[in-house]
Amino acid sequence: MIHKFKIGDTKLVLDVNSGAVHIIDDIVYDILDEDHIKDTEEIIEQLSCKYSQSEIMEAVEEVKQLQKEGLLYSPDMYRELPAFRERKPVIKAMCLHIAHDCNMRCQYCFASQGSFNGQKSFMSEEVGKKAIDFLIENSGDRRNLEIDFFGGEPLMNFDVVKKIVEYGRAREKEANKHFRFTITTNGLLLNDETIDYINQNMDNVILSIDGRKEIHDRMRHTVEGLGTYDRILSKYKKMLRLRKDKLYFVRGTFTRYNLDFTKDVLHLADLGFKNISMEPVVVDEQIDYGIEYEDLPKVFEEYEKLADAYIERKNKENEFTFFHFMIDLNQGPCVIKRLTGCGAGTEYLAITPEGDMYPCHQFVGDSDFKIGNVFDNTFDRNIGLQFKDAHVYNKKDCQNCWAKFYCSGGCHANAYQFNKDIQKPYQIGCEMEKKRIECALAIQAKLFAKEGLEND
Repeated sequence: MIHKFKIGDTKLVLDVNSGAVHIIDDIVYDILDEDHIKDTEEIIEQLSCKYSQSEIMEAVEEVKQLQKEGLLYSPDMYRELPAFRERKPVIKAMCLHIAHDCNMRCQYCFASQGSFNGQKSFMSEEVGKKAIDFLIENSGDRRNLEIDFFGGEPLMNFDVVKKIVEYGRAREKEANKHFRFTITTNGLLLNDETIDYINQNMDNVILSIDGRKEIHDRMRHTVEGLGTYDRILSKYKKMLRLRKDKLYFVRGTFTRYNLDFTKDVLHLADLGFKNISMEPVVVDEQIDYGIEYEDLPKVFEEYEKLADAYIERKNKENEFTFFHFMIDLNQGPCVIKRLTGCGAGTEYLAITPEGDMYPCHQFVGDSDFKIGNVFDNTFDRNIGLQFKDAHVYNKKDCQNCWAKFYCSGGCHANAYQFNKDIQKPYQIGCEMEKKRIECALAIQAKLFAKEGLEND
């Protein structure tokens, strides 16, 4: 299988199974079919009105040579891999819901402003320790483990965050494990003390901000209805200045109110933020700020515009990285991750303040997906098996999709939210993801070509 596409004036083809990406000319673009190369005589008959026979023959030979080298129309070698068919996942990451409460009231919050449709509550030190123990005991031989502190707003329960980190550091030595800690915050409670602690102890920090002031303040405001942009910006800048080279992301959400979200990404880049993520809101289309099918052409246009800015700013003072454009054509994720995705319910769990376990943070509060509890050490393997089997070869919509090895079948939670079936992907999300992948591949190809020209 191949996928040919255009970004601006550039024509490209992706060989789906090998991952090879080629910049191609008009004639090769016209020759290529998605599943096979046509008979040469058929190609000549179809294209003789546009190209000479010698041009066609030369292009056909070029395509056949790439096919011979395994760089076009390569077979799918993954489905029967023993590492995939016989895999036995272990838990390697946890999302600890430190606070089911929040000091902000973001309109689009999937977590019901922090409560996850339940009672407002805070995780205790005891629950956090039990979660650490459960992760260690169920991580098999894996040494590197991930702990994400999430909410609500985690800084509302920061003393417990610190105690859990301390406990994790103590346990990792005796268990021969290593924890990577991440915290997500809306920034309101950041101060010198919390900034210093996060910079010292968190391997990654996610800072929530939606871009331009008027965009951010429209959706992200305090309990009293006041905008938060001015209250958090200086704190974020200070944190990053002191954080130096340690990992961080500023993460925003775009809605139907700001389909021109490239301006928000570049606004953040111009403020000095280098690592940026801007996610599409995921809500019902009937909600006035929800993204609809009719919005997709504008969204696609913005992703192309953002890709152009990404290339134009590369290696300049105002350069930036964009989470969804970060594709490594040399290595990338392992085969198993390409096929199975985020690992929700099998390798990744969310833990509530009461110690209940769910496949991921977006399933929290839905009793049908409660997997167990850290106190009684229960774990419903049947729920985990549902997620284990929700891979690209079992999802009908994914089986023949060119993007399946990049999106890994999409978000299970979004699929369930819109289709009540984790095996059926959220289609608007699929279309946006495919466009992001095309832009990311085009960026890599163009930068490679540019580097080659500069080195000639």
